[in-house]
Amino acid sequence: MLYTDFETRWLKSGGAERANYGLFLQDLCDLLGVPRPDPTTDNPAQDAYVLERAVTFEDGGGKQTTGRIDLYKRGCFVLETKQGTTTPDEQAAAEKAQLGLPAEKRRKGHAVRGTAKWEQMMKAAQEQALRYVRALPASEPRPPFVVVVDVGHCFDVYSNFAGVGDTYVPFPDAAHSRFYLPALTKPELREQLHLLFTDPQQLDPSRRAARVTRQLAGYLAGLSTQLEKAGHPSDVVAQFLMRCLFTMFAEDVQLIPADSFKGLLATYAETEESRGYLPDALQGLWAVMDKGGFSPELRTKLRRFNGQLFNEAKALPLNGDQIKLLELAAAANWTEVEPAIFGTLLERALDPTERHSLGAHYTPRRYVERLVLPTVIEPLRREWAAAQAASATRLDEGKGKKAVDAAREELLKFLRRLTAVKVLDPACGSGNLG
Repeated sequence: MLYTDFETRWLKSGGAERANYGLFLQDLCDLLGVPRPDPTTDNPAQDAYVLERAVTFEDGGGKQTTGRIDLYKRGCFVLETKQGTTTPDEQAAAEKAQLGLPAEKRRKGHAVRGTAKWEQMMKAAQEQALRYVRALPASEPRPPFVVVVDVGHCFDVYSNFAGVGDTYVPFPDAAHSRFYLPALTKPELREQLHLLFTDPQQLDPSRRAARVTRQLAGYLAGLSTQLEKAGHPSDVVAQFLMRCLFTMFAEDVQLIPADSFKGLLATYAETEESRGYLPDALQGLWAVMDKGGFSPELRTKLRRFNGQLFNEAKALPLNGDQIKLLELAAAANWTEVEPAIFGTLLERALDPTERHSLGAHYTPRRYVERLVLPTVIEPLRREWAAAQAASATRLDEGKGKKAVDAAREELLKFLRRLTAVKVLDPACGSGNLG
């Protein structure tokens, strides 16, 4: 199916969700070039890729109820659909009246798109999808994706690559997790959705980060070894490399101007004399990053970078080959590197003996998530969902400013609770208490 045909068929859809969602999802499969769902059987354990996959909710007291996932693919996703509408029925009736036409009864969607009620509908659909995830049999893997679809309008995508818990975060990030139907004209988005149906683990950002890490680790290990052989202490080398790495990252996410750090390295790499001035240039740049202000090295004003990383930063002298290693590292795409991966790079750059004495051991993200998600994040997310629901109830049941103030207070109560949370990290991995 071509996108133009798909759009013509679905962009103006509205009315009853149950009348539309199955046809919409089958057409979506045709557009993406993936197989349509299989027929449902009388045995849910066999229904690996079906519409209306049955799951059992344990309601307490021995009571059970049955829910049905709109579209389920084992090991891939749980997908929940809703049907919004573009205009209220009253507006449609008024338009018909102006034309002298009789008003007709229309099937209503769940909410008018773009309104607060519609956002509540999409949030409720996400929570319903998470209930389905929790209700899946323990023998089935946690799907890496939860998708909420307003039929014919938009998709909200959430991911959990840890394989545990029910904390699904916006994918690929909060700014881009919702896309609207016309975005399906983009081949890269259709390819992403194709992978979501066929090989969702390929979309795990940590896999891309791992590829970048393997490439960069060689450069950094070589540079670290050379600097330590030149007589620089391991911790000084590590601090220098960490500042360089963060500056590369800041450049690629445009916290500093694009290509500015690469340009600085290239400028000072040209001659032996200019290479001798590179430490002064780096220290000058980092001093401005620490305080904020105008940077003569980059000829632009920079924001302040807090956290003390650049406080009294010292730069090490580098020869031509060493600058080349930094340039190779800077040429990588640091937007594909999670900030937490800096720990891996730092650990590999340190001498093993010195690393042990510093207690510098990086715990992979997956290991951290297996502990932190169920014990810290998921309880807080449930509290946040409850606060949002209470706020929405205040708005629905009240009127005017009083209702708005009451709704805001429900959210502020959670904020006060959140800011009072304390987490003890005993750093058991290294044997040091921090």
